[in-house]
Amino acid sequence: MSLLLKNISKSFAGTYDESGITHALGNIDLTVNTGEFISIVGPSGCGKSTILRLIAGLIQPTTGSISLNGNEIKTTGSERGMAFQKPTLFPWLTVEKNINFGLRMRHKTQELEEKTEYMLKLAGLYEFKNAYPHQLSGGMAQRVALVRTMINEPEVFLLDEPLGALDAFTRMNMQDELLSMWHKNKNMMIMVTHDVDEAIYMGNRVIIMAPRPGRIIEDLKIELKYPRQRLGKQFIDYRIHILESLDFGKSKV
Repeated sequence: MSLLLKNISKSFAGTYDESGITHALGNIDLTVNTGEFISIVGPSGCGKSTILRLIAGLIQPTTGSISLNGNEIKTTGSERGMAFQKPTLFPWLTVEKNINFGLRMRHKTQELEEKTEYMLKLAGLYEFKNAYPHQLSGGMAQRVALVRTMINEPEVFLLDEPLGALDAFTRMNMQDELLSMWHKNKNMMIMVTHDVDEAIYMGNRVIIMAPRPGRIIEDLKIELKYPRQRLGKQFIDYRIHILESLDFGKSKV
């Protein structure tokens, strides 16, 4: 499976210049293959989340094309799953039914109970399986939203900073579980994050972006074996390099 973004730009009505147009992305070219874990980092306003929404088919590019296995992406599809920055749960469903909603809609009854129980325990929510979203804390609701996407094991998994609201220990646990799922399924993972360490820990490529319009300033391959040591010299060298690149990107706008 191959995902191709070719000469992508995206503009919105806005107030950033005299024309009243916000140029969110400009001239984005990116190829991602099955089995790759791509982390996207950059300052706020550089179009990171816009790229994910374009791949998901939630919005369309102003210019350019996006294709998956040679088929142009025009709308959403079950092969592409997305976890958002904020939980988007069904308020009338319990935690358990929110998590297995996709499996029920696809009539995956044989694996429903086992997978749901596993995901509830993974997210530390088993005792809250009969609770409703309004009864959860923000971090708990975000965990429900994340494992609701994970349980469907999409071929292309899009992650829009879904771990940001979690406490440090839960966040690291979910990072390792996402990596475990990726190693097992060899699917395509594309994650937006503001956490440089998270980008290095999880991705085998880190896409570094600069804003106005959003553009890629570096496609950095991470030459580290899994599991990665967060305090290793190479890890720290990558962190310094990315931070320096981000400062350089900011100085250009």
